[in-house]
Amino acid sequence: MAKVISIGNQSFESMRERDNFYVDKTSVIKEWWENEDIVTLITRPRRFGKTLNMNMLECFFSNKYKDRGDLFEGLDIWKEEKYCKLQGTYPVIFLSFADVKQNNYEETIQKIKKIIFDIYQKYDFLKDWEGLTDKEKTAFRNIDCVMSDIVAQGAIKDLSDYLSRYYGKKVIILLDEYDTPMQEAYVSGYWKELVAFTRSLFNATFKTNPYLERAIMTGITRVSKESVFSDLNNLVVVTTTSNQYETAFGFTEEEVFNALDEQGLSEKKQEVKSWYDGFTFGDSRDIYNPWSIINYLKYKKFTTYWADSSSNGLINNLIQKGSPYIKTMLETLIKGEKINVIIDEQIVFSELDYSEDAVWSLMLASGYLKVISSEELNLIRESDNEYELAITNREILFMFRKMILRWFTPAKMETNEFIKALINGDVESMNAYMNDVALQTFSSFDSGKKESDKRAPENFYHGFVLGLMVDQTENYIITSNRESGYGRYDIMLEPIDKSNENLPCIVIEFKVINPKKEKTLEETVEAALNQIEDKGYDAELVKRGVKKENIYHYGFAFKGKNVLIG
Repeated sequence: MAKVISIGNQSFESMRERDNFYVDKTSVIKEWWENEDIVTLITRPRRFGKTLNMNMLECFFSNKYKDRGDLFEGLDIWKEEKYCKLQGTYPVIFLSFADVKQNNYEETIQKIKKIIFDIYQKYDFLKDWEGLTDKEKTAFRNIDCVMSDIVAQGAIKDLSDYLSRYYGKKVIILLDEYDTPMQEAYVSGYWKELVAFTRSLFNATFKTNPYLERAIMTGITRVSKESVFSDLNNLVVVTTTSNQYETAFGFTEEEVFNALDEQGLSEKKQEVKSWYDGFTFGDSRDIYNPWSIINYLKYKKFTTYWADSSSNGLINNLIQKGSPYIKTMLETLIKGEKINVIIDEQIVFSELDYSEDAVWSLMLASGYLKVISSEELNLIRESDNEYELAITNREILFMFRKMILRWFTPAKMETNEFIKALINGDVESMNAYMNDVALQTFSSFDSGKKESDKRAPENFYHGFVLGLMVDQTENYIITSNRESGYGRYDIMLEPIDKSNENLPCIVIEFKVINPKKEKTLEETVEAALNQIEDKGYDAELVKRGVKKENIYHYGFAFKGKNVLIG
């Protein structure tokens, strides 16, 4: 019998007690314990099971769960006797910064202090314990939401001291989503202030803490060592390109296919793969996002579950405000092609405003891009950090297309009319609407000073038009092909229902004016239309059942921000 899919449940204890659907990730306990690293930072994209795994680690190690071996019966970790004996034997401090998303420094610090205070409340019995001195008891009672920054920065270390003495064992510290406050600080403009506070907090908790047995931190990004980890020389960092813990977060293809079999969805394996496969961690390929998979198992509908689970605001802002180069590279990615870029996995948030490499690094860490190759490039170019990247999967592709479409919401009415004109063959209206869109939206994409930048608005039209097509995926199969040369970029809309004469097949050719060959945009339009004929698109379409008379050709000609459609 198929197990119940519990959406959003991040409690390992609850899932096991209710016998909900659960993919066994307990092998990470053994891997982590046998590595014997004191402080481990593991970065993975959002909704990749980080919180559930951290809760599972708490259930395994914490003495609060002593005699709860039943939670692990039948799982991988319970196959070895020494780990059965290890369960429930350590004091554990578990903190999460996942909800620290305030838009100013003062409220952020207040929220962190509240988290620390709540941890102390769980061990309230210590304030009367005879093992504490009067001074320590007073200090314990003075932990509250309005304590000083200095007290807060040392509070977890002090609690480690109290717990290790009470239980006669050093503590394990688990910190989930450590970088959420820092991402919010960057977006809201109080990065420097928060870094100073966080550096002192982390130094006391993880570096100068003699009562620490081991610690794990999770997050999305590896924030630069110079920012918050400058004093932590005992830190082991595991990123998406590392070979440690490769399958500990996310689902492997075997795990996904087994789940599909269990839920009676065996025939959907290839569709699921085309939608949700593509994440890579270390040398492991074919990793799936758990959020997308469990939602598909629950609702049995293909859609952008993971991409829609967050606003993607930081990525959106960085791309929208980015250089023409970034927009052109995004166009390449949307086409399905690969890009070669420098990646530095130590994210320096202060560099995001001017470093294009930092933007790609953040997109890789966040799961929007995947590594195709690195060794080959580095061998050729003698570089140790150049990667070949691509969009992760179909779900992320749709997300980017929707993102582009949202950029043009000020001209939403015009874009809707443009699609109508496109389908109806109304070239005059298409031109009017497209030029209106240009006036309303392209002020943000001014030409750069470099020659390579000057074609960016033209190039970005290509991505824009692809974005417009998002709403047509129910009616059309949309394919695109960017060509070498003068920015040519083809789009084809093939009706899903080829018998519907109200839905013509549409072939679009983009072409930037070539002053050596063409004097006017009209001539460039003609060249674009000739290009369609030369490629023989119609012949392929007719073979697939499209009537010749139901195929529309459009040539888009560009000169700077000026566009002519014919």
